[in-house]
Amino acid sequence: MNVRAHSATTVTTLAVLVLDGVVTFDLGVPLLVFGSLPHHYELTLCALEPGAVRSSDGYSLNVDRGLDELFRADMVIVPGYDLSQPVPDAALRALRRAHASGVRMVSICSGTFALAEAGLLDGLTVTTHWRAAGLLARRHPAVTVNPEVLYLDDGQVLTSAGASAGLDLCLHVVRRDHGAVAANTAARFAVAAPHRAGGQSQFITRAMPPTSGQSLARTREWALHHLGEELSVPRLAEHAALSERTFARRFVQEAGVSPTQWLLAARIDLAKQLLESGGDSIDEVARRVGLGTAANLRARFRRATGTSPTAYRRAFGRT
Repeated sequence: MNVRAHSATTVTTLAVLVLDGVVTFDLGVPLLVFGSLPHHYELTLCALEPGAVRSSDGYSLNVDRGLDELFRADMVIVPGYDLSQPVPDAALRALRRAHASGVRMVSICSGTFALAEAGLLDGLTVTTHWRAAGLLARRHPAVTVNPEVLYLDDGQVLTSAGASAGLDLCLHVVRRDHGAVAANTAARFAVAAPHRAGGQSQFITRAMPPTSGQSLARTREWALHHLGEELSVPRLAEHAALSERTFARRFVQEAGVSPTQWLLAARIDLAKQLLESGGDSIDEVARRVGLGTAANLRARFRRATGTSPTAYRRAFGRT
């Protein structure tokens, strides 16, 4: 199935499906992220029928568009909803028809259940809120459920875990569509971290150690301003005034990834910004982000993004 083509220079139309019992936070996330980029995205709320829709908090939301919007959109987003309520057959049919026509499908939290009920997830690996992962697996045995990650991107179908993971997924979509600069603009508007990798853990299994009470945020912020330098774990630990072992353990507890993984993701993100906004050579970009050589940057960049720095610049660079 081909996904509908859309260019970084055109406006992407989004249809947000508001189901009965919609989780208001999940609904607000795409409105916040994509609504902050009106030159790139145009949003429409739609429901089974135009009119009032009950939210999970008991409020009544007025939605003035019906299911036909799903077929006109480039991307459909399904926020979480009350799982005690079945998804109406008409909505399931509309989701199937939109998917069959190449519309990109995105779910936030329990919105994954609606895509699964429509039969769009069979054979795929998806995620949802960790508390609902077992239920999703039992209801839909043809779907592989990964409860550990923040979000998963299968190309035409993207799924996320709960709450802030939906924000991470929406920022990932912006980054995929329009590059790092646009994603960082939306992140600043939302006062959110610019990038959290989808494979990052949903939750931390151990509580933070009570001995220090100090976050490593200051060290991470310092590292972001020194990416062009040699940043080893010993140097980061020294800046945090911790032993290497304690620093590495606390870093994973706070960030969900190892210091090395976090540094590489930060360097790739900076490389994207430099490729988009400047005319530096690939060698110079590699030096400025701390990856040394153009060959090393190309290898790391392709592994992280699936494309080359040159192709990325052609797609997202400013003329």
